[in-house]
Amino acid sequence: MSGSFDSPSRVPVFGVTSDNLEIGRIQGQQLAALLPKGGTALHIQGPSGTDAAQLPKLRIEGMQETRPAAIQIKAIKGSWTEASAFKAVTSWLRLSTSQQSHIHVVAAQNDAMAVGAKKELREFAVEGAERDRWLSIPFLGCDGVSKTGQAWVRSGILAATVIAPPLAGQALEMLTHALQTQTAPQELTLVAPRSFPALESLAARSQPTKI
Repeated sequence: MSGSFDSPSRVPVFGVTSDNLEIGRIQGQQLAALLPKGGTALHIQGPSGTDAAQLPKLRIEGMQETRPAAIQIKAIKGSWTEASAFKAVTSWLRLSTSQQSHIHVVAAQNDAMAVGAKKELREFAVEGAERDRWLSIPFLGCDGVSKTGQAWVRSGILAATVIAPPLAGQALEMLTHALQTQTAPQELTLVAPRSFPALESLAARSQPTKI
């Protein structure tokens, strides 16, 4: 569907946004690459009771589409910040059932929550084999900003992220083209994300899990 020009000023009206459903699908594929024989993932999701609740919902739907049935999901809620994920994981660890859970991957709906979860688990796992087990778990994030998410993957803090490309540049190009040609762009453009690193790289580092 085409966008439109806002008469009488003739300013094009259109939207450019990340494809959040595809971001979720890629995260589900990352889980599949890391756990080819199945396992359990702790999934830290964004808040559902806000005006932006559609974003976490789409990412959950996408992840569930591509997640193999052999991978079980244990979901907890954060609110996009490191501190919120730290607090959510702290509360989760206090549950008696959590102590009996064997988590193989921690996946968060943004990079900041993935880092917050890792900080809490690092403090929780004080010593011995339990510490080694928690610290060996891969952590996955989303958004993949170059100075945070991508940098954390390169340094080994995160195993992977999903890059949601910047939107401003593409929107400006579309606006310029629309004004020059007097043709309305499509009403909504979804910008395609990508896995960082590539899914093949994640599959190469996967290890058999004990269910």
